[in-house]
Amino acid sequence: MRPIKYTYMENIFNEISGWMQNMGMSEELATFVMNAGVILLIAFVAYLINRICVRFVIPVIRKFTAKTDAQWDDYLLSDDVLKNLSRLVTPILVYILLPLAALDAETLAFAFKICHIYITIVIMMLICSIISSLYAMTSENEKLKNHSLKSFYQMIKLIVICIGTIIIISTLIGQNPGVILTGLGAGTAILMLVFQDTIKGFVAGIQLMANDMLRPGDWISMPKYGADGDVLEVTLTTVKVQNWDKTIVHVPPYALVNDSFQNWRGMFDIGGRRVKRSINIDMNTVRFCTAEELEAFKKQPWMEGFEQTGKEEVNLYIFRHYVEYYLRHHPKVHTGMTLTVRQLQPTSEGMPIELYFFSADTRWLKYEHLQGEVFDHIIAMLHTFDLKVFQKPSGQDFQSIS
Repeated sequence: MRPIKYTYMENIFNEISGWMQNMGMSEELATFVMNAGVILLIAFVAYLINRICVRFVIPVIRKFTAKTDAQWDDYLLSDDVLKNLSRLVTPILVYILLPLAALDAETLAFAFKICHIYITIVIMMLICSIISSLYAMTSENEKLKNHSLKSFYQMIKLIVICIGTIIIISTLIGQNPGVILTGLGAGTAILMLVFQDTIKGFVAGIQLMANDMLRPGDWISMPKYGADGDVLEVTLTTVKVQNWDKTIVHVPPYALVNDSFQNWRGMFDIGGRRVKRSINIDMNTVRFCTAEELEAFKKQPWMEGFEQTGKEEVNLYIFRHYVEYYLRHHPKVHTGMTLTVRQLQPTSEGMPIELYFFSADTRWLKYEHLQGEVFDHIIAMLHTFDLKVFQKPSGQDFQSIS
């Protein structure tokens, strides 16, 4: 950007300076007063234009965007974007009016450098605020909000800052930016070492998004890093996870690609949370039912669909049928998914009867309440089938024997 020359204005200022000298001022004093007045005038005009933008222009734009039905203008013309735009007006105006001050060549060149640097910084801030607005807009989009795009926007910001820094350095040393880029090319290995986490995080972010491996809000488990909770955000260098004890764990994005982690999103998408628990039955209480017991059971509504195996039925077999009937008719159990009541390998601690079903509510507290409700009911119903839970003897048992 080349400064504008104001030949006509310079002639006027020279006449004013000559008039001051005719009034008795020395040439040096007249030049100093003239330059000081011009600088104050430029500063006043720049300040006045800035206040006009802040007090009048920005509110008018806000009212206009609020009245439109479109949402994109609310984001792209957000408060940060408009403030940075208003900040850009002042240095540009100063840069344009600066030649009016009759400064020496070195001082004027230094002032132009300061304006260049300030304009570059404000433009960087403006672009970064636009990128932030784009991120906020995509975060509200139904199709894009489930993707971890924050790392990509951060990478774009980093590129903008790097380019702006190169331009600022080239302005300070008076060299072409291409010369600086050539010098940086020789130090690529050092740059790769310094920004290795950022580069690896960026590549990992692409893999995570392309394979839909991770989204903000997912529940993940990664014992190696002590992570077991909800993903708060995915950035260039870290994945922030809030554990269930409310502690925060930061995991490198590339660790999620290189190592194994468990994502519980599928459970929430399907709408069922698995329950896989067993109860140990005392095998000494497993027996054939009497004819009277069998007749009494047949009168119960839960015997519907019971498949009789012979003339004599085992009480444990009827109990398993009852538990399965109970689960299939429970309003909080997801009956559209796998549901079974099965025997496991007998052990020295009894016959394990495993309940395998899915809760219709995936919320943790509701899930725990359902488990407690089901097993409370099953334990209470054991005596109906003349069954007992196996449990190791306690001190009170030995005391009663003695």
